[in-house]
Amino acid sequence: MELRNLKTFQVVAEHLNLTKAAEQLGYSQPTITLQIQALERELGHPLLNRVGKRTFLTPAGKIVKQHTDQLFYVLQHMAEGLNHLDMPVGPLVVAAPEFYCIQYMPQILKAYVETHPQVNLQVISCTSQETLKKIQAHEADIGIIAGTTLQPGIHSNVVDLEQFTLIASPDLMREKTLADALVTFPFLSYQEGCNLDEFITQCLLELNYIPPSVIKCSSEETIKRSVLNQTGIALLSKVLVEKELRTGELIELFRFSKKAETSLVCLERRREEPAIQTFMELVKDVWLSVREE
Repeated sequence: MELRNLKTFQVVAEHLNLTKAAEQLGYSQPTITLQIQALERELGHPLLNRVGKRTFLTPAGKIVKQHTDQLFYVLQHMAEGLNHLDMPVGPLVVAAPEFYCIQYMPQILKAYVETHPQVNLQVISCTSQETLKKIQAHEADIGIIAGTTLQPGIHSNVVDLEQFTLIASPDLMREKTLADALVTFPFLSYQEGCNLDEFITQCLLELNYIPPSVIKCSSEETIKRSVLNQTGIALLSKVLVEKELRTGELIELFRFSKKAETSLVCLERRREEPAIQTFMELVKDVWLSVREE
């Protein structure tokens, strides 16, 4: 039984007028007549009666009309469901360290919801390591982390290379040289298990720097504020301290040659989900322009 013939019958049964049905379907009236006749032969029952210029449904026609309406209703909903597979919809949880949430996320979220308003976004601020754990535990769909990861089952895509610099308060460095600072002041750093542990180690080796003491902090913002408060010196992304360097609230003691990766992460098996895929593509497209604002 051809769906085309059933659809033709449904439209004819709706209008009970071959001229209107032909206009809606884009067929000629003889074509419509042939399709109805073919359906009647297949079903073994007449579906339409004509009395004068008027067309009526036969008892069999009424039964077929009822079931044809149900059939095409189901087919329509099936098509809509399949279309949703290609459209980003539903909740999307993004986890990222505080710095990325403050510096980048407002512009990215605005751009994304303007294009995909049917996605319900949630942003979680946490460390890079916590972000990876949330991705694995299905507590977050996408993560933005400092560094990268080789964890199995995690898809990682580098979106930026960040320049890092050793910074201090100008008041703390008054009449002090870099050599003085390296042997005198505490070094403010991330808590152990930070995703940048290896990168920080390599930077310190570039200076042959062994801090006299280390203060562990939970976030980049805590480190920066502690340096502003003359607690010690720190290694931070230049993007994070660009304003303070420009205003003179902080000074650069040393700029490291090695750059740290910033990566987008998600579960490998979920990377092609529409909401995840479209968000990651947007981040890759706008990341550098947001950083330069």
